[in-house]
Amino acid sequence: MHSKYKDQGCGFASINAGYNALFKPGKLSVGLVVPIENYATNPVPTMLDHVERVQLAEELGFSAIWLRDVPFNVPSFGDAGQTFDPFVYLGLLSGQTSKITLGVASIILPLRHPAHIAKAAASVDQISGGRLILGVASGDRPEEYPAMNVSYQERGKLFRESYEYIRRAAEPYPQFKSSLGSISGDLDILPKPRETSLPLLITGSSQQSLGWLGDNGNGWIIYPRSHAAQEQFISQLRNNSTINKPIMEPLYIDISDTPDALPHPIHLGYRLGINQLCKYLKSREEIGVNHVALNLRFNQANIEETLKAISEVILPRFSVKE
Repeated sequence: MHSKYKDQGCGFASINAGYNALFKPGKLSVGLVVPIENYATNPVPTMLDHVERVQLAEELGFSAIWLRDVPFNVPSFGDAGQTFDPFVYLGLLSGQTSKITLGVASIILPLRHPAHIAKAAASVDQISGGRLILGVASGDRPEEYPAMNVSYQERGKLFRESYEYIRRAAEPYPQFKSSLGSISGDLDILPKPRETSLPLLITGSSQQSLGWLGDNGNGWIIYPRSHAAQEQFISQLRNNSTINKPIMEPLYIDISDTPDALPHPIHLGYRLGINQLCKYLKSREEIGVNHVALNLRFNQANIEETLKAISEVILPRFSVKE
Protein backbone atom coordinates (compact mmCIF):
# COMPACT_ATOMS: atom_id res chain seq x y z
CA MET A 1 0.00 0.00 0.00
CA HIS A 2 1.73 3.13 -1.24
CA SER A 3 -0.31 5.60 0.77
CA LYS A 4 1.08 8.34 2.96
CA TYR A 5 -1.38 7.26 5.65
CA LYS A 6 0.03 3.77 6.16
CA ASP A 7 3.47 5.18 6.83
CA GLN A 8 1.94 7.55 9.39
CA GLY A 9 -0.10 4.79 11.00
CA CYS A 10 -3.20 6.94 10.58
CA GLY A 11 -6.46 5.16 11.41
CA PHE A 12 -9.94 5.60 10.01
CA ALA A 13 -12.62 7.68 11.69
CA SER A 14 -14.93 5.95 14.18
CA ILE A 15 -18.49 6.26 12.84
CA ASN A 16 -20.73 3.29 13.67
CA ALA A 17 -20.40 -0.40 14.54
CA GLY A 18 -20.63 -1.64 10.96
CA TYR A 19 -18.08 0.80 9.57
CA ASN A 20 -15.68 0.36 12.48
CA ALA A 21 -15.77 -3.45 12.24
CA LEU A 22 -15.35 -3.56 8.45
CA PHE A 23 -12.52 -1.15 7.78
CA LYS A 24 -8.99 -1.32 9.22
CA PRO A 25 -6.00 0.55 7.72
CA GLY A 26 -3.66 -1.74 5.82
CA LYS A 27 -6.08 -4.69 6.01
CA LEU A 28 -8.72 -6.14 3.71
CA SER A 29 -12.05 -7.70 4.71
CA VAL A 30 -14.34 -9.80 2.50
CA GLY A 31 -18.08 -9.49 1.98
CA LEU A 32 -20.77 -10.55 -0.49
CA VAL A 33 -23.18 -8.85 -2.87
CA VAL A 34 -26.80 -10.02 -2.72
CA PRO A 35 -28.56 -11.84 -4.20
CA ILE A 36 -26.23 -14.70 -3.28
CA GLU A 37 -27.14 -16.85 -6.27
CA ASN A 38 -26.26 -17.59 -9.89
CA TYR A 39 -28.52 -15.71 -12.31
CA ALA A 40 -26.11 -15.42 -15.23
CA THR A 41 -28.70 -16.19 -17.92
CA ASN A 42 -31.53 -14.02 -16.60
CA PRO A 43 -31.49 -10.39 -15.46
CA VAL A 44 -33.95 -11.23 -12.66
CA PRO A 45 -32.82 -13.52 -9.81
CA THR A 46 -35.09 -16.09 -8.19
CA MET A 47 -34.41 -14.81 -4.64
CA LEU A 48 -34.90 -18.38 -3.39
CA ASP A 49 -33.45 -19.05 0.07
CA HIS A 50 -32.17 -15.47 0.12
CA VAL A 51 -32.48 -14.89 3.87
CA GLU A 52 -30.99 -18.30 4.67
CA ARG A 53 -27.97 -17.53 2.49
CA VAL A 54 -27.39 -14.18 4.17
CA GLN A 55 -27.60 -15.93 7.54
CA LEU A 56 -25.14 -18.57 6.28
CA ALA A 57 -22.77 -15.79 5.17
CA GLU A 58 -22.90 -14.32 8.67
CA GLU A 59 -22.35 -17.73 10.27
CA LEU A 60 -19.35 -18.45 8.01
CA GLY A 61 -17.69 -15.17 8.94
CA PHE A 62 -18.19 -12.92 5.92
CA SER A 63 -17.89 -9.35 7.16
CA ALA A 64 -20.63 -7.64 5.15
CA ILE A 65 -23.46 -8.08 2.68
CA TRP A 66 -24.19 -5.42 0.06
CA LEU A 67 -27.51 -4.55 -1.57
CA ARG A 68 -27.98 -2.49 -4.71
CA ASP A 69 -30.41 0.24 -5.72
CA VAL A 70 -31.99 -0.73 -9.07
CA PRO A 71 -35.27 1.22 -9.36
CA PHE A 72 -36.19 -0.16 -12.80
CA ASN A 73 -35.41 -3.36 -14.69
CA VAL A 74 -33.64 -1.78 -17.69
CA PRO A 75 -33.21 -4.46 -20.42
CA SER A 76 -30.04 -2.87 -21.82
CA PHE A 77 -28.50 -2.95 -18.33
CA GLY A 78 -29.32 -6.62 -17.90
CA ASP A 79 -29.42 -6.86 -14.12
CA ALA A 80 -32.34 -6.21 -11.77
CA GLY A 81 -30.24 -6.62 -8.61
CA GLN A 82 -32.05 -8.14 -5.64
CA THR A 83 -35.39 -6.72 -6.98
CA PHE A 84 -36.52 -5.76 -3.45
CA ASP A 85 -36.29 -2.12 -2.45
CA PRO A 86 -33.01 -1.80 -0.56
CA PHE A 87 -34.40 -0.10 2.53
CA VAL A 88 -37.34 -2.50 2.88
CA TYR A 89 -34.94 -5.42 2.44
CA LEU A 90 -32.48 -3.96 4.95
CA GLY A 91 -35.29 -3.81 7.49
CA LEU A 92 -35.89 -7.54 7.05
CA LEU A 93 -32.19 -8.43 7.15
CA SER A 94 -31.66 -6.28 10.24
CA GLY A 95 -34.03 -8.55 12.11
CA GLN A 96 -32.68 -11.77 10.63
CA THR A 97 -28.99 -11.14 11.39
CA SER A 98 -27.08 -9.89 14.41
CA LYS A 99 -23.52 -8.88 13.55
CA ILE A 100 -22.81 -8.76 9.81
CA THR A 101 -22.38 -5.26 8.38
CA LEU A 102 -25.29 -4.17 6.14
CA GLY A 103 -24.19 -2.14 3.14
CA VAL A 104 -25.80 -0.51 0.11
CA ALA A 105 -23.69 -0.13 -3.02
CA SER A 106 -25.18 2.22 -3.89
CA ILE A 107 -28.26 4.42 -3.43
CA ILE A 108 -28.85 6.56 -6.55
CA LEU A 109 -29.18 9.96 -4.91
CA PRO A 110 -30.74 11.94 -7.82
CA LEU A 111 -33.62 9.44 -8.10
CA ARG A 112 -34.82 9.66 -4.48
CA HIS A 113 -35.64 12.64 -2.32
CA PRO A 114 -32.89 13.02 0.29
CA ALA A 115 -35.38 13.43 3.14
CA HIS A 116 -36.66 9.92 2.42
CA ILE A 117 -33.11 8.56 2.15
CA ALA A 118 -32.06 10.22 5.41
CA LYS A 119 -35.07 8.88 7.31
CA ALA A 120 -34.89 5.36 5.86
CA ALA A 121 -31.13 5.05 6.33
CA ALA A 122 -31.18 6.33 9.90
CA SER A 123 -34.05 3.93 10.66
CA VAL A 124 -31.98 0.97 9.42
CA ASP A 125 -28.96 2.22 11.33
CA GLN A 126 -30.99 2.37 14.53
CA ILE A 127 -32.79 -0.97 14.29
CA SER A 128 -29.66 -2.84 13.18
CA GLY A 129 -27.55 -1.59 16.08
CA GLY A 130 -25.42 0.72 13.92
CA ARG A 131 -24.55 -1.81 11.23
CA LEU A 132 -25.45 0.29 8.16
CA ILE A 133 -22.98 1.60 5.57
CA LEU A 134 -24.59 3.70 2.86
CA GLY A 135 -22.91 3.84 -0.52
CA VAL A 136 -24.13 6.76 -2.65
CA ALA A 137 -23.91 7.30 -6.41
CA SER A 138 -25.06 9.62 -9.19
CA GLY A 139 -26.36 6.73 -11.30
CA ASP A 140 -25.37 5.23 -14.66
CA ARG A 141 -28.62 4.13 -16.33
CA PRO A 142 -29.97 7.05 -18.43
CA GLU A 143 -33.28 5.28 -19.08
CA GLU A 144 -34.34 5.66 -15.43
CA TYR A 145 -34.19 9.45 -15.30
CA PRO A 146 -37.15 10.31 -17.59
CA ALA A 147 -39.28 7.84 -15.61
CA MET A 148 -38.61 9.98 -12.52
CA ASN A 149 -38.77 13.29 -14.41
CA VAL A 150 -35.13 13.95 -13.42
CA SER A 151 -32.47 15.42 -15.68
CA TYR A 152 -29.68 12.96 -16.42
CA GLN A 153 -27.40 15.85 -17.40
CA GLU A 154 -27.89 17.50 -13.99
CA ARG A 155 -27.25 14.38 -11.93
CA GLY A 156 -23.86 15.61 -10.73
CA LYS A 157 -25.38 18.78 -9.25
CA LEU A 158 -28.33 16.84 -7.80
CA PHE A 159 -25.93 14.35 -6.25
CA ARG A 160 -24.03 17.12 -4.41
CA GLU A 161 -27.22 18.76 -3.17
CA SER A 162 -28.70 15.45 -2.02
CA TYR A 163 -25.46 14.51 -0.26
CA GLU A 164 -25.46 17.82 1.61
CA TYR A 165 -29.15 17.43 2.52
CA ILE A 166 -28.53 13.97 4.02
CA ARG A 167 -25.57 15.25 6.01
CA ARG A 168 -27.52 18.22 7.38
CA ALA A 169 -30.54 16.04 8.19
CA ALA A 170 -28.46 14.30 10.87
CA GLU A 171 -28.29 17.59 12.79
CA PRO A 172 -31.01 18.48 15.36
CA TYR A 173 -33.55 20.86 13.81
CA PRO A 174 -31.34 21.63 10.79
CA GLN A 175 -31.39 24.91 8.89
CA PHE A 176 -30.48 24.94 5.20
CA LYS A 177 -31.81 25.76 1.75
CA SER A 178 -31.31 24.09 -1.62
CA SER A 179 -33.21 23.27 -4.81
CA LEU A 180 -34.33 20.06 -3.08
CA GLY A 181 -36.04 21.89 -0.23
CA SER A 182 -35.66 24.33 2.62
CA ILE A 183 -35.70 23.62 6.34
CA SER A 184 -35.71 26.65 8.63
CA GLY A 185 -35.06 24.95 11.97
CA ASP A 186 -38.71 24.69 12.97
CA LEU A 187 -39.04 20.96 12.24
CA ASP A 188 -36.83 17.90 12.45
CA ILE A 189 -36.16 14.64 10.62
CA LEU A 190 -36.34 11.57 12.85
CA PRO A 191 -34.80 9.22 13.69
CA LYS A 192 -31.23 10.37 13.74
CA PRO A 193 -28.36 7.96 13.01
CA ARG A 194 -27.34 5.79 15.95
CA GLU A 195 -24.11 7.77 16.30
CA THR A 196 -23.46 11.34 15.14
CA SER A 197 -23.71 10.60 11.41
CA LEU A 198 -24.16 7.94 8.76
CA PRO A 199 -21.11 6.44 7.04
CA LEU A 200 -21.40 7.48 3.39
CA LEU A 201 -19.18 5.87 0.73
CA ILE A 202 -19.00 7.65 -2.63
CA THR A 203 -19.16 5.42 -5.69
CA GLY A 204 -16.75 6.09 -8.54
CA SER A 205 -16.47 9.79 -9.26
CA SER A 206 -20.26 10.39 -9.15
CA GLN A 207 -19.67 13.25 -11.61
CA GLN A 208 -17.50 15.07 -9.07
CA SER A 209 -13.96 16.44 -9.07
CA LEU A 210 -11.11 14.73 -7.25
CA GLY A 211 -11.03 17.68 -4.87
CA TRP A 212 -14.70 17.24 -3.96
CA LEU A 213 -14.23 13.48 -3.57
CA GLY A 214 -11.30 14.11 -1.25
CA ASP A 215 -13.24 16.54 0.92
CA ASN A 216 -16.46 14.54 1.20
CA GLY A 217 -17.62 11.07 2.13
CA ASN A 218 -16.28 8.51 4.59
CA GLY A 219 -14.71 6.31 1.94
CA TRP A 220 -14.87 5.31 -1.69
CA ILE A 221 -16.36 2.46 -3.73
CA ILE A 222 -14.24 1.92 -6.84
CA TYR A 223 -14.76 -0.40 -9.78
CA PRO A 224 -12.21 -3.14 -10.59
CA ARG A 225 -9.28 -2.02 -12.76
CA SER A 226 -5.89 -3.44 -13.64
CA HIS A 227 -3.46 -3.55 -10.74
CA ALA A 228 -1.45 -0.54 -11.94
CA ALA A 229 -4.52 1.56 -12.80
CA GLN A 230 -6.18 0.76 -9.48
CA GLU A 231 -3.06 1.65 -7.54
CA GLN A 232 -2.82 4.97 -9.37
CA PHE A 233 -6.50 5.81 -8.79
CA ILE A 234 -6.26 4.98 -5.09
CA SER A 235 -3.20 7.19 -4.82
CA GLN A 236 -5.07 10.06 -6.50
CA LEU A 237 -8.02 9.71 -4.14
CA ARG A 238 -5.92 9.62 -1.00
CA ASN A 239 -3.56 12.38 -2.12
CA ASN A 240 -6.60 14.65 -2.54
CA SER A 241 -7.85 13.98 0.98
CA THR A 242 -6.48 15.19 4.29
CA ILE A 243 -8.26 12.35 6.12
CA ASN A 244 -7.50 8.65 5.71
CA LYS A 245 -10.56 6.89 4.30
CA PRO A 246 -11.26 3.24 3.39
CA ILE A 247 -11.72 1.87 -0.10
CA MET A 248 -14.16 -0.86 -1.14
CA GLU A 249 -14.13 -2.78 -4.45
CA PRO A 250 -16.91 -5.05 -5.77
CA LEU A 251 -15.77 -8.08 -7.78
CA TYR A 252 -17.67 -10.66 -9.84
CA ILE A 253 -16.16 -14.11 -9.45
CA ASP A 254 -16.67 -17.61 -10.85
CA ILE A 255 -14.66 -20.08 -8.79
CA SER A 256 -13.06 -22.82 -10.89
CA ASP A 257 -12.85 -26.46 -9.80
CA THR A 258 -9.07 -26.16 -10.18
CA PRO A 259 -7.69 -24.25 -7.15
CA ASP A 260 -4.74 -22.77 -9.05
CA ALA A 261 -6.61 -21.91 -12.28
CA LEU A 262 -5.32 -18.58 -13.56
CA PRO A 263 -7.72 -15.61 -13.79
CA HIS A 264 -9.85 -15.38 -16.93
CA PRO A 265 -11.73 -12.06 -17.35
CA ILE A 266 -15.52 -11.97 -17.01
CA HIS A 267 -17.81 -8.96 -16.53
CA LEU A 268 -16.15 -6.78 -13.85
CA GLY A 269 -14.23 -9.73 -12.48
CA TYR A 270 -12.67 -13.12 -13.11
CA ARG A 271 -13.20 -16.84 -13.41
CA LEU A 272 -10.33 -18.23 -11.38
CA GLY A 273 -9.19 -20.82 -8.89
CA ILE A 274 -9.67 -20.12 -5.20
CA ASN A 275 -5.93 -19.89 -4.60
CA GLN A 276 -5.68 -17.31 -7.35
CA LEU A 277 -8.54 -15.38 -5.74
CA CYS A 278 -6.50 -15.31 -2.56
CA LYS A 279 -3.53 -13.86 -4.50
CA TYR A 280 -5.78 -11.26 -6.11
CA LEU A 281 -7.16 -10.14 -2.76
CA LYS A 282 -3.67 -9.98 -1.26
CA SER A 283 -2.51 -7.78 -4.17
CA ARG A 284 -5.48 -5.46 -3.59
CA GLU A 285 -4.72 -5.28 0.12
CA GLU A 286 -1.15 -4.26 -0.72
CA ILE A 287 -2.29 -1.23 -2.77
CA GLY A 288 -4.76 -0.02 -0.16
CA VAL A 289 -8.12 -1.69 -0.83
CA ASN A 290 -9.82 -2.29 2.54
CA HIS A 291 -12.83 -4.38 1.52
CA VAL A 292 -13.83 -6.53 -1.46
CA ALA A 293 -17.48 -7.50 -1.98
CA LEU A 294 -17.70 -10.74 -3.97
CA ASN A 295 -20.58 -11.13 -6.43
CA LEU A 296 -21.54 -14.73 -7.30
CA ARG A 297 -23.94 -13.96 -10.14
CA PHE A 298 -21.78 -15.84 -12.67
CA ASN A 299 -20.53 -18.53 -10.29
CA GLN A 300 -21.16 -21.95 -11.87
CA ALA A 301 -20.49 -24.10 -8.80
CA ASN A 302 -22.99 -24.77 -6.02
CA ILE A 303 -23.46 -21.54 -4.08
CA GLU A 304 -23.40 -23.02 -0.58
CA GLU A 305 -20.30 -25.06 -1.38
CA THR A 306 -18.61 -21.96 -2.82
CA LEU A 307 -19.40 -19.95 0.31
CA LYS A 308 -17.96 -22.66 2.53
CA ALA A 309 -14.83 -22.95 0.38
CA ILE A 310 -14.24 -19.21 0.55
CA SER A 311 -14.80 -19.25 4.31
CA GLU A 312 -12.21 -22.01 4.73
CA VAL A 313 -9.53 -20.80 2.30
CA ILE A 314 -9.96 -17.04 2.02
CA LEU A 315 -11.51 -15.61 5.17
CA PRO A 316 -8.85 -16.83 7.67
CA ARG A 317 -6.21 -14.95 5.66
CA PHE A 318 -8.13 -11.67 5.65
CA SER A 319 -9.28 -11.21 9.22
CA VAL A 320 -9.62 -7.61 10.41
CA LYS A 321 -10.52 -8.51 13.99
CA GLU A 322 -8.22 -6.89 16.50
